[in-house]
Amino acid sequence: MPSTFFGLTIAYSGLLNANAAQNTTANNIANKDTEGYSRQQVKQQAANALRVFQTYGCAGAGVETLAIEQIRDQFYDYRFWNNNARVGEYSEKQYYMTMIEDYFDDSSSFPGFKSIFDQMMVTGLEELMKNPNDATAKSQFVGYASSLADYFNNLAGNMTKLQKDVNQELKLKVEELNSLAGEIATLNKQINTIELTGVKANELRDRRALLIDQLSQIVDVEVKETPVYDTNNSERETGANRYMVKIAGGQILVDGSEYNQLECVAREDYEKVNQTDIDGLYDVYWENGQKFNLYNAAMGGALKGLVEMRDGNNSENFFGLITGTGTTDGGSRDTVTIQVGKDYLADLNKCNLSERGIINLGNQEFYYDSWEYTISYDDDGNPVYSYTFTLSADQELNPRRLTNDRVGKNASTGASLDYQGIPYYMSQMNEWLRTFSQKLNDILESGFTSDGSGGVKLFTADHATDSEQFDFPDGSRYDKFYGRTREEAFELLKKEKYEELYSEKYLAAWNRSYENASKEADPGKIDEFKEKLTQEYLAAHPGTVAAAIPQEEQVKIQEQAEKQAKDFVIEEAQKAADKYAMEQMKDETVISQLEQDAEDAAEAAMQNNSITVGSDDDSFFQMTAMNFSILAAMVNNPDLLANRYAQSDGVEQNDLLEDLRLLVTDKNRMSFRGCSASEFLQCVLSDVALNAQRANTFYQSFSDISGTIDVQRMSISGVDEDEEAVNLVKYQNGYNLASRMIQTLTEMYDRLILETGV
Repeated sequence: MPSTFFGLTIAYSGLLNANAAQNTTANNIANKDTEGYSRQQVKQQAANALRVFQTYGCAGAGVETLAIEQIRDQFYDYRFWNNNARVGEYSEKQYYMTMIEDYFDDSSSFPGFKSIFDQMMVTGLEELMKNPNDATAKSQFVGYASSLADYFNNLAGNMTKLQKDVNQELKLKVEELNSLAGEIATLNKQINTIELTGVKANELRDRRALLIDQLSQIVDVEVKETPVYDTNNSERETGANRYMVKIAGGQILVDGSEYNQLECVAREDYEKVNQTDIDGLYDVYWENGQKFNLYNAAMGGALKGLVEMRDGNNSENFFGLITGTGTTDGGSRDTVTIQVGKDYLADLNKCNLSERGIINLGNQEFYYDSWEYTISYDDDGNPVYSYTFTLSADQELNPRRLTNDRVGKNASTGASLDYQGIPYYMSQMNEWLRTFSQKLNDILESGFTSDGSGGVKLFTADHATDSEQFDFPDGSRYDKFYGRTREEAFELLKKEKYEELYSEKYLAAWNRSYENASKEADPGKIDEFKEKLTQEYLAAHPGTVAAAIPQEEQVKIQEQAEKQAKDFVIEEAQKAADKYAMEQMKDETVISQLEQDAEDAAEAAMQNNSITVGSDDDSFFQMTAMNFSILAAMVNNPDLLANRYAQSDGVEQNDLLEDLRLLVTDKNRMSFRGCSASEFLQCVLSDVALNAQRANTFYQSFSDISGTIDVQRMSISGVDEDEEAVNLVKYQNGYNLASRMIQTLTEMYDRLILETGV
């Protein structure tokens, strides 16, 4: 039979259990508002029954208090962490896209592209067309052009500063990630130390889960916890666990009490990816020197949002097929030729390739110092676009030489990021500026100013290192070849050269005729005008005879007669010069010679069936939104602005200005993404607005989902005041009943011991 005091043992176990439950409830209530705290409860079970060798079999032995466990559902944790990575990503995109949207804004308080462009090409041009010879109108037009240059300079400056801010925040996020990883590893060690004794470290586990919550917003996380078994008994769990945290698609960050740190390393000036990138963008490395892939498609969180904002190129990185290798500088430097097919690489106006950087050739990285862009033609006369990179001779940068086995393999620079980040918008600005400047400068340089001088360009770009400006000579004008067959390019060059030679020939003939015909007015012509002016004076002064005209009036009449006679001679000389020059230009021999000269010049421009422009050549590729400016000579003297095509036309002629006006709206004269020049802001702002709206929408959606998951998670692990109040009463009653049982048994034992003794 059981012990006489067996009932007291049973009651005592109930008392202990009720006390543990009561204390746990108190702890829950105390931590009701503690962030990350999970509700705890006492785990209990009936104690093993005792065999009492009676007819009723086994007797219950009370209750066992096994553990105090936290109530937490890992399923909701994993869902929350996965969703939280999206929240972190779109939170960054929302913030920075809002700033870009503000930069491109065009309103009355902050005039943007449309307002400034219309000032120049509508308001300013209209005033100039009314009076092409007016110095004030010219100065105003050039001033509006300067405002356009300032707009793009400021916009590029803002975008550059934004890229710097994003880059700095990326570093801060990496440092925060390292800090969290270190804390998690420390907690892992503390948890295992405690749990090896058979006790659950609930509060420490809550703290660790809270850190994972924070980490999941920075980068995507994958958590795995597995029990550690006794090495001497593979079936016995030691109580410790191996807790692993993986990030960015499976890369180990924390493994038990060990963790891997990340560090940011600023790129050197020869490691830039995009032409418009700032110096010192960070690459991220593991502490062992292995590169951390920031462009991993599996990566999420704020890191992904920041990287896509900083480096997003709309998948427009350099990419092509290696077609040949070679050497230069006496064989000391390797070269590689890469054929490209993408439109944004074939058209150098759209290219954003850095002048120096790193290129991947068949999965091997090499540093390059410069490159050349070439348009050549195949046997059918169709254009072939290629780049030839000159690799660095520095053996520390390129420890191995380039070999021929690279031919036929792919080449690329940077990463292909399918997001429209800062490099994309910078590239869009550069494309528009280069194209618009080429078209407008061509019109101005093909005409003449009010004083008959040849027209000059309006837009140029400033050197980065000195006060000089780029000249953009014809030999580097790749835009005249892009998109055209050899025959089309040849005919275009021939036509341009013919017009140039025709103008020179016409001008020479006109000048010869004018010089011969514009001699001083002969005395007879002066006397003729003097007599006319005298008669006009006498008609205006009745009763006066010629002999009585005052001396001072006779002097005025003489001066006016001489001036009118000279003007008459000049006008007649101009007419004669026009007639002579036109007759000269109709001569078949002259025309034939002009055509031959134009054809020879076009052939020379083709340069052996191709045109090549280097990364450091004086070409429109050098023009960016950052260095875009007005020709200094034009700023100092707006009279250099051309207004007419024919030198012999009067100063009021504005046919050239009319072509400038058409450049604004005529897509055949200039096209940007299928739109006219004036629609630049609409094209770019549509991208900005779409990305900003998408970021706002997704951020709101994932935030709402995060809130929903957190509510579901807290419904399980959170502290419910009402539920805890019920538990207080329940466990109080249990404690009271156990106490009453002990009291009752005490009375029984008193009677048994004191009153039944012998």
